[in-house]
Amino acid sequence: MSILTLLLTALGVSADAFAVSVGKGLHLRRLVWRPALQLAITFGVFQAVMPVIGWLLASTFAAQMAAFDHWIAFGLLTAIGAKMLWEARSADEDDEAEEVPDHEVRIGMRELLVLGVATSIDALAVGVSFAFLSVDIVAAVLVIGAVTFVASLAGYRVGHHAGRHLRSWAEIAGGLVLIGIGVRTLIEHLAAG
Repeated sequence: MSILTLLLTALGVSADAFAVSVGKGLHLRRLVWRPALQLAITFGVFQAVMPVIGWLLASTFAAQMAAFDHWIAFGLLTAIGAKMLWEARSADEDDEAEEVPDHEVRIGMRELLVLGVATSIDALAVGVSFAFLSVDIVAAVLVIGAVTFVASLAGYRVGHHAGRHLRSWAEIAGGLVLIGIGVRTLIEHLAAG
């Protein structure tokens, strides 16, 4: 996997974290950085760990799946991308920006964990597809974690300044990138075979 493809994959899987961070930043009167850093660290760690779990699970069974691994990678990436497109299309219309006083801007540990898992399920599936592609898993998870960290901080700030309109665009862009990578993987394998 080329560095460009890896970066695009990282951007694709970080779209959920970006969108949630935009949502958290929407309600602020003043930019408060502590919750932004909590979100960014949580999302970065979860997005880095989940692909390793998926990769380990799939690597264990890679020999049994060698004949159809390209279809698995294509299916997973396409399904994740389609899910992201669907979520962007069906985003809550009633997500009105209600300003929250600065002293009430807190994110509890339970909420951080739930958000971390919820936004990284896609990364688990991407990790499964990594097992069937020639991917340096260490480099991949470092890039995904770093990109997600930066995207989350950016999303928090953008949400504070720009509003909820960017949430669906982030989901659409991430979904299209993952579908494109899945299609390219399938085409390359079918052309080589």
